[in-house]
Amino acid sequence: MPKASNLSIYSPKQLCLMKKVSTNKKKPMIGLSKVLALAFTVLSINILSAYKIVSDPGTAPDPTRFKKVVLTEPGKFDEPMEMTFLPGNRILIVERKGGIKIVDGKTGAVKLIATIPVNTKYKNKQGQVREAEEGMMGVIADPNFAENHWIYLYYADPNETKHVLTRWELMGDELKTDSKKVVLEVATQREECCHTGGGMAFDKNGNLFLTVGNNTVNPRSGTSNLDDRPGFENNDDQRAPGNTNDLRGKILRIHPEKDGSYTIPEGNLFPKGTPKTRPEIYTMGHRNPWRVSWDSKTGYIYWGEVGPDASTETARGPRGYDEFNQAKGPGFFGWPYFIGNNIPYVEFHHQDSTYGKPFDPSNPVNKSRNNTGLTELPKPVPAMIWYPYNMSDEFPLVGAAGRSATGGPVYRRANFPNAARPFPSYYEGKWLIVEFMRGWIMSVTMDENGNYKSMERFAPELNFSSAIDMQFGPDGDLYVLEYGSAWFKGNENAFLTKVEYNDGNRAPVVNASATKKSGASPLKTQLTSAGTKDFDGDILKYEWKIVGGGTTKILKEENPSLTLIKPGKYKATLTVADAQGAKSSKTIELNVGNEPPVVTFDLANANKTFYFPGSKLNYQVKVQDKEDGSLANGKIQASQIAVSLDYMPLGYDQIDIASTQRGADVSAFSSTGQILLNKYDCKSCHLMNKRSVGPSYIEVSNKYRGKNGAVESLAQKVIKGGAGVWGDHAMSAHPNLSVADARAIVEYILTTGEKKSTVKSAPLNGEYTIKPTADQKEKGTYVFRAAYRDKGTASMTPLVGEEVVMLRYPSLNPELADFSKGFNKFITPSKSLNMDGDGSYLAYKEIDLTSIDSIAIKVNGNMRGSSAGGEVEIRLDGADGSLIGKTPFINFTQRGQNRVVADINDTSGKHTLFFVFRNPKAKPGQTLLQPIEMEILPKR
Repeated sequence: MPKASNLSIYSPKQLCLMKKVSTNKKKPMIGLSKVLALAFTVLSINILSAYKIVSDPGTAPDPTRFKKVVLTEPGKFDEPMEMTFLPGNRILIVERKGGIKIVDGKTGAVKLIATIPVNTKYKNKQGQVREAEEGMMGVIADPNFAENHWIYLYYADPNETKHVLTRWELMGDELKTDSKKVVLEVATQREECCHTGGGMAFDKNGNLFLTVGNNTVNPRSGTSNLDDRPGFENNDDQRAPGNTNDLRGKILRIHPEKDGSYTIPEGNLFPKGTPKTRPEIYTMGHRNPWRVSWDSKTGYIYWGEVGPDASTETARGPRGYDEFNQAKGPGFFGWPYFIGNNIPYVEFHHQDSTYGKPFDPSNPVNKSRNNTGLTELPKPVPAMIWYPYNMSDEFPLVGAAGRSATGGPVYRRANFPNAARPFPSYYEGKWLIVEFMRGWIMSVTMDENGNYKSMERFAPELNFSSAIDMQFGPDGDLYVLEYGSAWFKGNENAFLTKVEYNDGNRAPVVNASATKKSGASPLKTQLTSAGTKDFDGDILKYEWKIVGGGTTKILKEENPSLTLIKPGKYKATLTVADAQGAKSSKTIELNVGNEPPVVTFDLANANKTFYFPGSKLNYQVKVQDKEDGSLANGKIQASQIAVSLDYMPLGYDQIDIASTQRGADVSAFSSTGQILLNKYDCKSCHLMNKRSVGPSYIEVSNKYRGKNGAVESLAQKVIKGGAGVWGDHAMSAHPNLSVADARAIVEYILTTGEKKSTVKSAPLNGEYTIKPTADQKEKGTYVFRAAYRDKGTASMTPLVGEEVVMLRYPSLNPELADFSKGFNKFITPSKSLNMDGDGSYLAYKEIDLTSIDSIAIKVNGNMRGSSAGGEVEIRLDGADGSLIGKTPFINFTQRGQNRVVADINDTSGKHTLFFVFRNPKAKPGQTLLQPIEMEILPKR
């Protein structure tokens, strides 16, 4: 008989077969045999009803036993930043623009309980107002919240150039405004973006850890900030992270007191009273420390740290790395002199552009004229994990892409005594880290001394949309706060989610979608359950429930067709049940009554994947909207369309791009309301910044901006009229004004009180010049975007249509192939990329070969004669797909890079591009070639 602890070796189908065998009654059984058969039958039935998997502490559990649960509905958050847990299964979440929201952990209901005024902009030296990373940055509940009801908020003061740590009293759903106490202030600047921190964690003694960013400009060089010339203070990280007398670029450790002040606990980096130091500093030398966590067993702290953008090594120092860090105690973590495992930057004299020596990790010295602290610094602590944009030789599992290290918790089972479904003991003491850009969670194993040992993917089937915070909840589940896909805006895919572990029958994993989610009436669409699965192999039952338009419709098909006629919002919920009765659901929203705008960013006959240095692109933006008209017929005006033309020179520097796009959106989308405002009689009673018969627009904006439902309620007031809010004068009704137009006017008025972005839209058409080769060392990305927000209808809110074209440098990196066969990477004694075996290949998705003449294959020389050599076939959409080009036989013996050009046939449209390495005479698994790069060559 198998022991219960070994049942995981059997599939559900095998367990069912056990039951059938044990209940076979062809022959009567007596004595011991009958007793054993009966025992087997009872055990099998119990197994089938709710078998449990007993995990082996030394073996990773089946990743399919982890389930991602989305707790909140789409569109409920506007830039969520951090979360904290309250009694009664409630989660408190703060938003960058100042929103304070509570999520019911049982129902997923989201409630806005307060909005704190915060600053979200900066004004640079050119006078441009742009979005900053700052605003509301962090939240944490006091360890004794159940008794004192205190929460701590960290945010950018709305008026003064400082960040403040404040304490408030939260009673139920009411934030007591008169309870605010300013605990700590951090002096900042608002002439440049970026890096704010805001991560917080308490230890067992009530000490609070707070991450504080460097508050320094991102240099275009993508390296370290070391410019101490007068007037360039915001370009010098020696002024803050490397300064022992400044709180920026630090992790602070303080003990909040009952009166709202704080004291300094023993054991910080500098003892209280040390000249030219701040006693609050626990660790220093940070660029952009993010979410911090505290290990309840060891007392160590852990955090993610976002590094600079350099994609390659330069004379100034190394390429950029993000880091996941551990502090076993107070210390200096290197920035701005060192990065990664103490890789040094080089002293650079901005006055005359000359170089000095690399900084010495054994003797770090801060000689900047902006330094107000100690000159001699502690020896730097190397990063635990560090990784660039490209593949990491030290940590290859992290992959290659944009990067933004978030952080995460160390799992300790003892912290969750009441957990209903605790994580397996395999994860005891492991650090779970999440990456904002790459969407993965890694499980990091440390040795008995707390040093890095290994890492592995955690639940690789799961992915997260820009995870900005991750913590274990009191129930033992792993909660992930997802910011969403776009910077500086509310995203439909911003969610609070959690990961549950299931050691019994697994509920189905549900995926629901529709071929068309928005459109004019009637909306004809196909609901689809594609991607739904059950890891136990059960037969599934499907039910769609469509609610909206005053009716409820039930459809019991997997993929039913659906026609909706009455305008409005509908919710379509797919519920899938397995044979054991376990159910899972997913809801999508369908909008009827407004066809989304169709926006086209037309590049004519240019390539849609690659740009070519020194070339010129002709572009034209086109907009068509079923209800509003089109740009061509003049019903849509140029000022209503947001256009941005951007270049990301250093990896994935998304903040500047997002700020430009956001500024263009605000300018264009509010233009509709401004046009309508000037068309009607609004000026008779209202002025921009002072009262007339009625309140000024700015007064209205300051009163209602950011409040839930304000746009809809004010739009109705514009149409129906109203009185009693601003004085004795009644506002005239405008019954002939459509709801859509009234809504647009209100939305414009609500923007008048904001600090205006000075970013303007680019022209709707024209010629754009790609930078010449000399400026393309970073091999960056061009991002072209056009967007239009329609006016909506009486029953439907406005919809945004956009098209984004991203053009990348014309080369393909073997390490960044979307999928491959026979590709192997070796890093000792030197790095080599091998294509092993006849038929091995590299493949890249969504490649446009329009106007491409040929492709140059660069390979390493076969100096030792161990490689077999071979041809490279270029094929479309499969390793045996259409052949469009081929190299001659390649087998170079000279040292260094060698280049062979393959002409290709004329090809249009996007395809999956395969490079197939062929040599039928090679031995099985023998290396054919060592590719370096595939260079895309345009027609001339």
